[in-house]
Amino acid sequence: MMRFLAGLVASVVLVAAIAAGLVLAADPLLTVRTGTRPSDVIVVLGGDGPRRAGKAVMLYREGVAPHILVTGDGDCLSIRDAMVERGVPQAAITVECKSRDTRENGLFSAPLLARMQARRVVLVTSWFHTRRALAAFNAASPRIALMAAPVEPHPEPLERLREVDATRAALEYVKIGWYAVRFGILPFPRVERDTVLDPSVDEATVIHPGGPS
Repeated sequence: MMRFLAGLVASVVLVAAIAAGLVLAADPLLTVRTGTRPSDVIVVLGGDGPRRAGKAVMLYREGVAPHILVTGDGDCLSIRDAMVERGVPQAAITVECKSRDTRENGLFSAPLLARMQARRVVLVTSWFHTRRALAAFNAASPRIALMAAPVEPHPEPLERLREVDATRAALEYVKIGWYAVRFGILPFPRVERDTVLDPSVDEATVIHPGGPS
């Protein structure tokens, strides 16, 4: 019995150590940061609504884009309402409240972005989610140039382990693998060369504005 308990404790410690390592490595591995320049639409993905709404409001106030699209069935209306409370005109916000995951965010946003005649879009989502989100929107709207404005992690790596984001960041590796196997959505999103600020972005993921998709 004692041997079993010792083995169980060792397994739990090992799993926790692996999870912590994945979280600490998540920023350079999972985050894609681009600069932002005048765009057509800011797309806010549902989940972690208050922080993503705040980021979108900041971008709107800076004049990054005149329109905002909120996508996701969980908190699309609360994100919209939070932005309106902070001064964004409701007429500038479109909501898509049927998508249940990142892939559907991209698929269900595609016709709305086409209707808006969007050619350049900025995605707002959590830092660890940017790579998969960009890849999903690449697949759904290959002719649209994409940029990412992530909600940033805590600047202190050890503090990230205490955040709610930590578990979600660790699970993101699994989700990326699932998207690659199940849907053929590979974690190498295409972004514009002249907006890339993060040297960790792989050269193969970068395209010229208006280049082939």
